[in-house]
Amino acid sequence: MMMAANSYFNENTLEELIEEIQYVYRSDNRPWVIGYSGGKDSTTVVELVYKMLQTLPDWQRHKKVYIVSSDTRIENPLIKIYLNKMNELIGQAAERDGLPIVSTMVMPPANNSFWANVIGRGFPTPRVNGTFRWCTDRLKINPSADYIREVIKKEGNEVVVLLGVRKAESIARKRRIEGRELANRLMNRHETIQDAYVYNPIVELTTDDVWDVLLRLDGGETPWGSNNNELVSLYADADSGECPFAGIHAGGQTQSCGNSRFGCWVCTVVKEDKSLNGFIKSGHRELIPLSKFRSWLMSIRDDDDKREKKRRNGTVYETKDGQMGYGPFTWEARQLILIKLIETQQRMGYELITIEELKAIDEIWDAELDLSRRTLVELYEKLTGVKLPWYQYKEPLIDAETVAELERLAEENDVPFDLVRNIILSVNYNKNFSNQKIMKEALDRLLNQQWLHHAALKEIEDENK
Repeated sequence: MMMAANSYFNENTLEELIEEIQYVYRSDNRPWVIGYSGGKDSTTVVELVYKMLQTLPDWQRHKKVYIVSSDTRIENPLIKIYLNKMNELIGQAAERDGLPIVSTMVMPPANNSFWANVIGRGFPTPRVNGTFRWCTDRLKINPSADYIREVIKKEGNEVVVLLGVRKAESIARKRRIEGRELANRLMNRHETIQDAYVYNPIVELTTDDVWDVLLRLDGGETPWGSNNNELVSLYADADSGECPFAGIHAGGQTQSCGNSRFGCWVCTVVKEDKSLNGFIKSGHRELIPLSKFRSWLMSIRDDDDKREKKRRNGTVYETKDGQMGYGPFTWEARQLILIKLIETQQRMGYELITIEELKAIDEIWDAELDLSRRTLVELYEKLTGVKLPWYQYKEPLIDAETVAELERLAEENDVPFDLVRNIILSVNYNKNFSNQKIMKEALDRLLNQQWLHHAALKEIEDENK
């Protein structure tokens, strides 16, 4: 094994690392959960644990190892295909080898996915340094955390979560790791999940150590039948093909790929998606429609005519220059986003939004916006020529002619049509409750929302200055 400067393996051997992992595994009855993203670090953890289990006799494999991968539903297609493949191979190989490994993919529920929140509820897309970065918890952290809690409940025991974090990744992360270490122990408490501890088996490894484990060991062959050179190719492509082969020493300096981070293809938190653009520059031109859609979605985020001037709860605010602050995307903007997304999906021939998510969006629109209850299913049929499974069951709450008349009367009497629509939807939702107080309180909340009275309140405030 070739060693870089300051390498963990300068003072330790791979066998000693596997012995440490074995020691921790055998030390108690708490099942393990490994967070597996398909990247180099988590792959190293899975491979080391798999090899450790192979060294044990059957009777010492006394507790399960749950390998959980998170699919945000908006993963880069190349990474999603790779991750699904690895997840299946690991599960099949573990069964073949008689290892107590359970390999699982988790994802956010359809009604709390990225598209359900953006297209359904109108959430503005998260942005660089934005305060409303709602995506990470909903799409990645919560589904994995929920799965871990299910394991805790099922096992009736605490669990140990294994993560592929390393001190070498960043100074900030190193400090966080060192700050949580418990004296004389290899584990620390999980920050958010009760009854869970964290063990970081590769915490002392450098990036080059990681690539050494993945590529020098068995020529890159994994115990589950894949080859880690495929992972190298993914990293190289994400770096525009400019990433040299991992672990190659040139002129006394170690060059290795792995600085690229795979993420959601539609991520708007970064100005430039270097990973997605890297794949395109490396020859994956089939991903160009994704890049164009992402750029368009970012470009409309702060368009005045595409954002409400009130929040979803009816509150309003003014910016420093006295303009009304933005709320969610308008319904028209949400429909436009859905149209563009389906067109991109057709262009690629790859599923970008699931039928499950379309159903969830349709239900959100029915509850909050759509008196016709036909907008989504008819839009989808118009774009694709295909009727959604529930198409024929969708009946208008109010027919189009009546809606048009209500809009006319609202304008004539200077009543916001949004209020009229919301009252109708609220009454319909609450009509079957036997307790009439529920409907009355719901109507009171609608009639007292801040956006309806902001102008009058501001006028009073100005007069009292």
